[in-house]
Amino acid sequence: MGCGRVGSRLAKGLLADGHTVAVIDRDRTAFRRLGDAFEGQTVFGVGFDRDTLLEAGIERADAFAAVSSGDNSNIIAARVARETFAVENVVARIYDPRRAAVYQRLGIPTVATVRWATDQMKRRLLPFGAEPEWRDATGTVVLAEVHVDPSWIGLRCTDIEERARIRLAFLTRLGEARLPEHNLVLQEGDLLHVVSRGDDLARVERVLGAVPEGA
Repeated sequence: MGCGRVGSRLAKGLLADGHTVAVIDRDRTAFRRLGDAFEGQTVFGVGFDRDTLLEAGIERADAFAAVSSGDNSNIIAARVARETFAVENVVARIYDPRRAAVYQRLGIPTVATVRWATDQMKRRLLPFGAEPEWRDATGTVVLAEVHVDPSWIGLRCTDIEERARIRLAFLTRLGEARLPEHNLVLQEGDLLHVVSRGDDLARVERVLGAVPEGA
């Protein structure tokens, strides 16, 4: 929902990755940002209206992103997608970081900063596995954002490193990077960035994507 700069870029990126995409906006002229080559569906209407969502195929959706210019519209649409249509991966763009923190606690994943918006929206819509962010010249060492099973939430970063036998570079919380200090506890919505040997990344994905041993 929302065909502004972030929404249009996100839609084109997902489409390029082979996904089926529908874009909703209440302004028909906004669809011009998608370009003539866009092969997804465009739906004119209010993004939290039931009939509009049904026209866009919400009942078949694996993910929903609310990226309009209004915080209230984004939160309402995200809640409708999750609570009415049971969409599994839902994320809302919120311009006010204080409000974003509140909605995070209510279980609505949010992205609050422009700099991270497009990349992190896409990451939360497609959360599984690892996303390499940097490799050294030889390809031996990789910095990757790795999906974490919800059962790790509540553990200290140092405990996660010990249990998973990994090295955390940093985590991002509400779009801001934080170093894995001793007392820092993993919270819902946090994104973990791990430094690993390239040939060990599959093991890291497997371990962090499952329930911790002994939990």
